[in-house]
Amino acid sequence: MKSFFKTLALASVFLIGITAPGFAGDTIKLGSGGVISGDLAPYGISAVRGVEIAIEDINAKGGILGKQIELLVGDDVCKPEVSVNMATKLVSDGAQMIVGHVCSGATIAANKIYKDAGLLVVSPASTNDDLTLKGEHPNFFRTISYDGAQADLMTSFIKNVLKVKTVALIHDKGDYGKGQMELAKNYFEKLGGIEVVLFEGVTTGAVDYTAIVQKIKRTNAELTMWGGYHSDASKIVGLIKKKKVDTIFFGADGIIGDNFVNLAGKYSEGVYATGPNDTSGNALFKELTAKHQKKYSEDPGTFFYNAYACVQALAAAAEKAESLDYDKMRAAMFEIKIDSPLGPIGFDNKGDVVGAGFSVYQVQNGKYTQVN
Repeated sequence: MKSFFKTLALASVFLIGITAPGFAGDTIKLGSGGVISGDLAPYGISAVRGVEIAIEDINAKGGILGKQIELLVGDDVCKPEVSVNMATKLVSDGAQMIVGHVCSGATIAANKIYKDAGLLVVSPASTNDDLTLKGEHPNFFRTISYDGAQADLMTSFIKNVLKVKTVALIHDKGDYGKGQMELAKNYFEKLGGIEVVLFEGVTTGAVDYTAIVQKIKRTNAELTMWGGYHSDASKIVGLIKKKKVDTIFFGADGIIGDNFVNLAGKYSEGVYATGPNDTSGNALFKELTAKHQKKYSEDPGTFFYNAYACVQALAAAAEKAESLDYDKMRAAMFEIKIDSPLGPIGFDNKGDVVGAGFSVYQVQNGKYTQVN
C-alpha cells in the first residue's frame, strides 16, 4: 500500500486535499468518502484509486468547466456514525460533489448531510435498495446495480442451476447484509419450491462463529447464503469446511474479489458470489488496468472501475449543465451517456445505473470465475 493510504489509515476521520500544482484557489472540490482503514479498507482503497486516476485523466484534459479538480478524501471506517462526521467535514471543507460511500449504511447516514447541502452523490458500491427506490435520496446515483437485482439473480441461479431445496440465510445485521437477505427471502417465496430453514444475524467481527455454523449444520441446509462482507464470511466459510458441514456457500458483492479469497485461502474454493459484470474486454477497462498496475504495482481492486465511472458521470453532468448548480446538474445526470470502463452507461429516473449489471461467479482454482 502506498504511503498515502498508510497515512489515511491512521485516523478514522481524516481529510486531505490533492490537486495539480498551480491551481490552488481556483479548483472544483470533489469529495471521496468511504472505508480506507479497518477490515474493509481494500474496498474503499480500490474506490479512492479509481477516483484518483479519473481526476488525473480529466485534469489532463482541462478539468471540469475549465477548472482543475481537487480531491478531498474522507474515511468513514464503514460506520454510519463516523460517516456523518466525515460528511460534515467534507461539506465544511467546500466539497462541491461527492463520490461515495462504499458501505450502504454509511452512505444512508452521510447522505442526509449531502442532501441538505445540495450536493450530488454517486456511489461505486452502495447497493441497498432504499437509496434509490424509496425516493428519499433524490441527490443519490450509483454506478453499481441495486440489491434487488442481485437477489433476483442469486435466487434464480440457486433454484434453476444449483437446484437446491433448502437454504439458510445469515447476515451481519447491517443495512447492506440484513437488507440483502430479507430481499433474498422475499424472492425465494415468490419463486416457490425452496424452503428457508434459517434466517439469523451474527455479530460482525466476532472471534468465534461456532454457534451459527452449528445451527446451519442442524438445519441440513443444502445452501448457506451470506449477507455481509468478506472479513466475516471468510471465517464462517473456514469453520463450515473444518466442521465438514455439507452446504454450498453463496454471497453477494460484499465477498467478491481477491480479499475474500486471500483471507479464506483453500476454504474459498467452490464458493459462489454475485458481482459486477466482467467488462475486461472493454478498451478503457484495459487502459485503466495498465495505469493502475503502473501507479500501484498491482491489479485494481473490486470497486476501482465503478469509482472511475462515478467521476466521469459527475464531470459529464457538470459539463452538460454548464454549471455546478445542483438542480441543473441533477437534471443533466438523467440525460448523460458515458463511455465508461463498465461499458456505455447512463442513469434511470431513480438514479440507478443503466447498462451495468451483475453476474454469478465461483471460486475455481483460487480465482473468482464467471459462471453465469
